[in-house]
Amino acid sequence: MTALDLHQDVSLLTAALIDINSVSDAETPIADAVEAALRELDGFEITRDGDSIVARTTAGHGERVILAGHLDTVPLPTTEGSRGTVPSSWDGAPGEGVLHGRGAVDMKGGVAVQLALAAAIGRGELTPARDVTFVFYDHEEVEATKSGLGRLVRNHPALLEGEFAILLEPTNGVVEGGCNGTSRFEVTTHGVAAHSARAWMGENAIHAVAPVLARLAAYQPKTVSVDGLDYRESLNAVLINGGTAGNVIPDRCVVEINYRFAPDKTPDDAERHVRELMDGFEVVRTDAASGARPGLTHPAAASFVAAVGGEPKPKYGWTDVARFSELGVPAVNFGPGDALLAHKDDERVDADAVRACLAALTAWLSPIA
Repeated sequence: MTALDLHQDVSLLTAALIDINSVSDAETPIADAVEAALRELDGFEITRDGDSIVARTTAGHGERVILAGHLDTVPLPTTEGSRGTVPSSWDGAPGEGVLHGRGAVDMKGGVAVQLALAAAIGRGELTPARDVTFVFYDHEEVEATKSGLGRLVRNHPALLEGEFAILLEPTNGVVEGGCNGTSRFEVTTHGVAAHSARAWMGENAIHAVAPVLARLAAYQPKTVSVDGLDYRESLNAVLINGGTAGNVIPDRCVVEINYRFAPDKTPDDAERHVRELMDGFEVVRTDAASGARPGLTHPAAASFVAAVGGEPKPKYGWTDVARFSELGVPAVNFGPGDALLAHKDDERVDADAVRACLAALTAWLSPIA
């Protein structure tokens, strides 16, 4: 088992985490390393569920905050020479400049910050005025039914209680409040199969989706203001499947649609909207996840925004802040790295960005003198 040194610079700790390959479904080695490192610290109550670990201080403060991050990554790049892979590599000396590797942005830099904060608390270098819960979980990058955080919600809901949560997803060190919801739909057209040499004997189901695509191409997405933040929506065809052979008129075609909707809507609201747009076609909702309102008016959230500075932004993608929102815990995204580099073949993060995130959270958690 890889031993994690929580005393080293947080950028080097990020590199050490990247070097533990943890593509979804293979998180056990990194979960083992994180759990072992946490158990070396004083002052934490630790629970493990599968490949998720929760470490909680129990000082009895009147307020509890949650710092959460996922351990898994998307698969490694297949392009030869890609640097966003495992093991990690540096531009220049280790700990200086830019760190490359799978998960550098999404989100081992954020996990390194969590571990560095836990280590500072365990060593007595940081004595927060709030109790802190650290959550490290598996299976974020795959279907929601596998989510380690979802499993914790089902199995240990009391461990996720708190007044405020921060998800250390990459935000370039700027607070991103809430998140859009997401849903997927299948729009199916039917025809009559026939030999392509006698096409007039059939009805082409692929041709029948032309109006579906035309409606999507003409669709103008909205920008919706929610609690002071502007969420940009999107509605797009993302997959199309039809036909059986090169000499057969297809009798069925399916267009998959993804709708990213503002957090003023529920998944049912989103479904009604899509069904109205696709009136006259067969529509089936295949997946949906609620968004999350920003929650920036909560005192803990407001104090956090004031402490880290900058103008809060909306989160356009879906993140697990939505799960905390459903639990009644206001949550924001705040972490190191550029989200536009997540999952890319050249995924990378600046060492100073990871250190800056750690410094901001340390300052916020530190009691006022």
